[in-house]
Amino acid sequence: MVIAIDGPAGSGKTTVAKLLAAKLGIFYLDTGATYRALTYLALKEKVSLSDAHALQTLAKGINLSFRDSAVYLDAEDVTAGIRTPQIDKSISQVVSYPQVREVMVKLQRQIAKGKDCIVEGRDITTVVFPNAKLKFYLDADPLVRAKRRYDELKAKGTDIGFEEVKNDLEKRDHSDKNREVGPLIKSKDAIVIDTTPFGISETVEFIAEYIQKEN
Repeated sequence: MVIAIDGPAGSGKTTVAKLLAAKLGIFYLDTGATYRALTYLALKEKVSLSDAHALQTLAKGINLSFRDSAVYLDAEDVTAGIRTPQIDKSISQVVSYPQVREVMVKLQRQIAKGKDCIVEGRDITTVVFPNAKLKFYLDADPLVRAKRRYDELKAKGTDIGFEEVKNDLEKRDHSDKNREVGPLIKSKDAIVIDTTPFGISETVEFIAEYIQKEN
């Protein structure tokens, strides 16, 4: 059974999905992390982010795994390394190429194959797992989302200003919603949850109760 969660950056979907998977005792897949890992690898290997073919080739050979909420490229734990401002600024270009997304969607489906799992990202309910048993779309006020992202980065010791985070988020939103392949849209059969007034635990409990009622 696949439970799909979509939503923009800062909506709380990553934290909610991770806690929800732990609560239900099932696998958690952050598809955004797969693209972040590819971006990380491209920057590390000095692959041009404007070379779609080179990025596609890199994606085909990526050795990516998820273990205990950690993300690994080969034997390297890149969990923290893929969530930096540099990756935030670079990832939109990487995810814009149809041939790259095609490879990564196949990888995401392969990782989730045969598992009960929570899968989250930006096109999960519409492209990656359109037939998921349950679908949720998490959203929040843009300023609230920017503040959450800012707090997350500051907690990691990242030297960055709120306005820079806010501007980066606005650019990412525009790119995600307007890209030709796999844009961020609300699936017609998804349960929409505005997380602006809610804490993480409240959102997790709401979704967990909904899942239990549906099963």
